[in-house]
Amino acid sequence: MPNRKTNNGQLPASFRDPSGFLFSQGGTLYRQVNRAYEQEYARLMDSGLYEKLVKAGLLIPHVEVEQEPAESEAALRVIQPERVPFISHPYEWSFGQLKDAALATLAIQKRALKQDMSLKDASAYNIQFVRGKATLIDTLSFELYKEGEPWVAYRQFCQHFLAPLALMALTDVRLNQLLRVYIDGVPLDLASELLPSKTRFNFGLLTHIHLHAGAQRRYSGEEVKSRRGSMSRQAMIGLIDSLIASVQKLDWTPRGTEWGNYYDITNYSDAAFEHKKELVRAWTERIQPALVWDLGANNGIFSRVAGESGLYVVSFDIDPAAVEQNYRQAKKDKTGNLLPLLLDLTNPSPAIGWANRERESFGGRGPADLVLALAVIHHLAISNNVPLPQLAEFFAGTGRWLVIEFVPKSDSQVKKLLASRKDIFPTYVREGFETAFKRNFKIHEAVEVRESERVLYLMERV
Repeated sequence: MPNRKTNNGQLPASFRDPSGFLFSQGGTLYRQVNRAYEQEYARLMDSGLYEKLVKAGLLIPHVEVEQEPAESEAALRVIQPERVPFISHPYEWSFGQLKDAALATLAIQKRALKQDMSLKDASAYNIQFVRGKATLIDTLSFELYKEGEPWVAYRQFCQHFLAPLALMALTDVRLNQLLRVYIDGVPLDLASELLPSKTRFNFGLLTHIHLHAGAQRRYSGEEVKSRRGSMSRQAMIGLIDSLIASVQKLDWTPRGTEWGNYYDITNYSDAAFEHKKELVRAWTERIQPALVWDLGANNGIFSRVAGESGLYVVSFDIDPAAVEQNYRQAKKDKTGNLLPLLLDLTNPSPAIGWANRERESFGGRGPADLVLALAVIHHLAISNNVPLPQLAEFFAGTGRWLVIEFVPKSDSQVKKLLASRKDIFPTYVREGFETAFKRNFKIHEAVEVRESERVLYLMERV
């Protein structure tokens, strides 16, 4: 996937750490390790910590390579990390994904302490889902542990993980979108105000959010060094165990949302459902894409069909319950080639951060080789008034191949959308749909789904 980069190949998201940075040459991803990080890197590799974390699936593996560094004056060596198939952002994760990422971060910290190392940051952006598991991708996140020093990443962990998890579980699951606004995590004073008053009787949340927020307010204008107390190793382990317990107690059950039980109420007959599966399976096997995006995936049934042969599928949906169900099923089945994510197609993830380049937009992480858009076109065209030509242009930008389902006005699901509004969509007919999409695509096949009025298309961008 494309990555915007600086003149020396350095990736825009990798500029904050003096220990090193990611860069790309010839389409290959590398990480430069600077001389300033020599002691820490040696400790990570020689102590066995790297090997143990990689074996546990908690750290991305790498190999040391003979590659010219991007900035030779500062360089110690260059490593080549395993490339993650798709980079996701924390505000695109379900509750379960954020929780697993939090627990993975704490597990890494506990293991690091045993080898006299410690995580110097606890950014959720340092975690990605690799083979279905929350994995640290920043090899340079570790520092040497110093007896008596507090955990420098404690506040960041609370802002990136504990606060949003508590808000999602106890206030509203949609508050994970605060992470889209606050790139360094949800401010603890804001979380404290938004959480129910009963959370002040929860020892973990009282300590790590409410009292933590109060301490931040009280000491915000003071010199940091004057208020940094000492913390023994045992006390730090106690802190980590307390955070683990606080995270583990938080839970959210997906229910009461629009699409969580969509396939239980849809108008598909069994024959229509199976025919649609057959078409998706056959076309995916024919194209053999390296990366599939399923847009409007619901709980991921057709994402799984597309990924049956091992293809990597990113399974997007707007509904938090559907994405959570999808993730839980993927964990249960150990489906490592499926990544469920939260996405509103009418307001997709933008580029954010420094100079709007630090975290890539939804479109900037594409295009995919194959895009599935099943039972979604009527929501975009009718519920959101997006003209068909604009939809065709949008989908042309997301991938080369497109499998898209046209749902006519005679379909019961479209009738529901039109029941409470005037029909101002004269071109929303099969002929109008095909005319609009032929401007951007070549239609290879158009198959009427058995026992339905819906049509499934296989298209290729022109």
